[in-house]
Amino acid sequence: MSSDELPRLYTHWSHVKESDWPARFFKPAELASRGDGSLLVVRRAIVQLDAVRAALGKPLTINSAYRDPIHNAKIGGAPLSRHKFGDAFDISLTNQDKAELFFMCREKGFTGFGMNYRTFLHVDCGPPRRW
Repeated sequence: MSSDELPRLYTHWSHVKESDWPARFFKPAELASRGDGSLLVVRRAIVQLDAVRAALGKPLTINSAYRDPIHNAKIGGAPLSRHKFGDAFDISLTNQDKAELFFMCREKGFTGFGMNYRTFLHVDCGPPRRW
């Protein structure tokens, strides 16, 4: 794994240099922790998310991406939530077809899927599973 593939933690999303940001359709603020504004950049996951957006041809709203440990605990997130690893996204289903979004996310390399939420689809790069 090259050094640019390693996850990189920023104490605040505003510290991410434009030249280091791998996404075309998303800004660091959209994927930062809603708690302290920190951001764990996992390039592969962000590139996959961007590829989903490009393939769908319409905007995606991210309800939750990286979560700092304190914020994750505050909102009742799982102790080993993939959000804490920086490779999980909760994508709003507003103006989205859940089946189409799921298919495209799987096609672009996501492996973990939380299907039983009414308002969003959870996707991540963790072990292959569906719930």
